[in-house]
Amino acid sequence: MEIIPLSFPLNGLSMLSLDKPLSIAIGHFDGVHRGHQNVIRQAVNEAKGSDMLSAVLTFDPHPKEVLGQGEQYYRCLTPLDAKTALFAELGVDLVFIMRFDTEFASVSPERFVAEVLRTLRAKHVVVGFDFNFGHKGLGNADALMKLGQPDISVEVIEPLFENGIKVSSTYIREALEQGEIELAERLLGRPYEVTGSVVHGDKRGRTIGFPTANLQITAPYITPRLGVYAVTAWLDGKAYSGVLNYGLKPTFNKDGLQPVMEAHLFDFNSDIYDEQLRLQFISFIRSEKKFDSITELIEQIGTDSRQAKEILGYSE
Repeated sequence: MEIIPLSFPLNGLSMLSLDKPLSIAIGHFDGVHRGHQNVIRQAVNEAKGSDMLSAVLTFDPHPKEVLGQGEQYYRCLTPLDAKTALFAELGVDLVFIMRFDTEFASVSPERFVAEVLRTLRAKHVVVGFDFNFGHKGLGNADALMKLGQPDISVEVIEPLFENGIKVSSTYIREALEQGEIELAERLLGRPYEVTGSVVHGDKRGRTIGFPTANLQITAPYITPRLGVYAVTAWLDGKAYSGVLNYGLKPTFNKDGLQPVMEAHLFDFNSDIYDEQLRLQFISFIRSEKKFDSITELIEQIGTDSRQAKEILGYSE
């Protein structure tokens, strides 16, 4: 899969590598959830059935962040590198990453079709049912169909529903905020995950029999509700079961302001400082709490570990 950064206007853009027209899915696709996957797969399938390349046109940063419609959109379910990796898994040939800035935000629907889609040799476009584009979101799927005539066909994918609610990035964010990890997994079609670097912590865990990997997250991920989770950690392509505390560590830190992620991986003793660790949240176990003694804390961690092992099907 080839990744091509774009900025508007597309002056001097060489399309020499595009020896075929495109079947292209368009959207921000934060989370690349099941609804997004349907849109992208349809573009891929259409390309396979015709003499076209499959492509995704996505935007960075989030349009609503640039337009001042919500600072919460700075945080995301899938940072750009994770998002493009998921596109690759779906079989996409090309990914265009359009820089979303105030100049691009002012582009009319007519110019978007004429100066972006036609420049990219789009022949078939696949969008979600709620797709909007152009200045102030004035363009929708119907407008895209009209503006694309006669050479660009447009396909609109209907929404998916879970519990009677539309599958969306917003629904997933809300599920994570409530600790509803299994719901988030159903909406995404895979466990929710974050990636970070293992850093030195205060090393208290090893003194009480539960050494932990402290994860420093650099990408602006949406993080779940504070608490204890059963997790699967991935390191160098190998999976490890564990229990994670994501919180302020109130037993030790009276004035804790910044939550931290500490994962105790079962039967794991390697030095992994500075390694990249990918953590998948499997199930919420309990809320974080303050303990009156270290003994109580140790007993609770033991209970949490046993529960996590049961959830994960871990056998010693």
